[in-house]
Amino acid sequence: MRRRDFLLGSLAATALAGGGSTWLREAEADEQAPTAAAGADADATPFDRSFVRKLARERAAKPYRKPAEDMPAGIGDLDYDGYRKIRFDPDKALWRADGLPFQTQFFHRGWLYKSGVDIFEVVDGKASPVRYRPEMFLFDGGPNPLAAASADKAAVGDIGFAGFRLHAPINRPDYFDEICVFLGASYFRAVGKGENYGLSARGLALKTAAPEGEEFPRFVAFWLERPAAGTSSIVVHALLDSESATAAYRFTIRPGDETVFDVEMVLYPRVDIDKVGLAPLTSMFLFGPNDRADVDDFRPAVHDSDGLAMLTGRGERIWRPLANPQDLQISVFADINPRGFGLMQRARDFADFEDLEARYDTRPSLWVEPIGDWGDGSVILVEIPTKEEIHDNIAAFWRPKAPIKAGSEYPLTYRLHWGAGLPDDAALAAVAATRSGHGTVEGARRFVLDFTGKPLDGLTDEAAVHLVVENSAGRVFNPVVHKSAVGGWRASFELAPEDAGLVELRAGLRRADGSPLSETWLYRWTS
Repeated sequence: MRRRDFLLGSLAATALAGGGSTWLREAEADEQAPTAAAGADADATPFDRSFVRKLARERAAKPYRKPAEDMPAGIGDLDYDGYRKIRFDPDKALWRADGLPFQTQFFHRGWLYKSGVDIFEVVDGKASPVRYRPEMFLFDGGPNPLAAASADKAAVGDIGFAGFRLHAPINRPDYFDEICVFLGASYFRAVGKGENYGLSARGLALKTAAPEGEEFPRFVAFWLERPAAGTSSIVVHALLDSESATAAYRFTIRPGDETVFDVEMVLYPRVDIDKVGLAPLTSMFLFGPNDRADVDDFRPAVHDSDGLAMLTGRGERIWRPLANPQDLQISVFADINPRGFGLMQRARDFADFEDLEARYDTRPSLWVEPIGDWGDGSVILVEIPTKEEIHDNIAAFWRPKAPIKAGSEYPLTYRLHWGAGLPDDAALAAVAATRSGHGTVEGARRFVLDFTGKPLDGLTDEAAVHLVVENSAGRVFNPVVHKSAVGGWRASFELAPEDAGLVELRAGLRRADGSPLSETWLYRWTS
């Protein structure tokens, strides 16, 4: 694992780092704790679909408790290099000996991941805790020092885990690939066939880019349903806790060419929430063909995602290329009952990046498909300046128009598609690339857009394809459309910002009758 693999989900872990006994076991000492939590450390407790919702609802009625901050000697002070030497022993994976289609491995606590999570296995309607044992882990190929610290291994205690990862065969039938990981606050990542980890999803985002600072909710417990033999899916339940809210989740995970998560969430606010991010996504964009100012790098591009895609409630497809801005940028796309949005990686050729190690060309896109009507709200895009690729500087999420009231119950259901791209729309061409450079007059910028897709394949008459550009300020000139020599069509235009420091641009291809040939391209130019 590379350094960035650890850092991707660790920002929130840094902000909320705790330790000691895990959350549910702390509740045993609290006379006000939910009855279900008090018995969660027994050998087995009854479990059904309502269990985690009941736990979240009861917990939300009580004040938030920050995790304790104690760790065993020799573990709590681990640095990055020390922590990366810890490996879970694959022979100890949950369900490995049973020949089931999924296996689970666990992450040790330490370094940035000091807060423990409770993990349970659910079998036949009963939940039993998965106990931490020092011998589950290898340290730099050798024994766990916690196991060697005492002849009585039980003296270490059950310190819990930092998170877990699921394995299943997706690339070949005889090998269990890592398909998803839950580690750090409420972050989780997944891959489809032939992909490497890239962007992350989160359970919940609160106060993202707000002046008062972001609040990072965290998953505090997971329940893993034992998969049946021959099944192609697995169910994971999760409990989330934070200063402002609790939440219950049910993930149905189906790995494959595209790995799909069906997410059933219920949010229980402790306070009125107006700066919420639902179905939140987090990614990295350092530079690309449209944004290379002052970049001195042998690679043509460095990013996990290159654009925000949206399918509005009105049926309009939108593509918004990402940028690494000089200053924090927040874009708000108002909508009613959105049909989808996601952070996508459309650049998928090795030549797009020329990076043998990072292999950004194999990073997945992540598309959010709402299930049911989400009502009135906005897709929010946050772009944060960064100078290093180890930092996730892009966030996207849904925000309802009305605040979510304290004491209420707010359900949300959606589907996450981890794969090469969003569901195809054969009726519209897509923006394959965005490039920019200096224009033909002083101060002007030239934008070059490549479009590909079936609607353009049979067209040969350039007079039949029209580029339409709208601008909020400045002057647009020299619009041109040509059939590309390498397939698809290329459109270009120039922007003279004049006195404007910010210009919102909107463009697309249309037929002679005005009907759309392509999705809508949006862009924010800043001086």
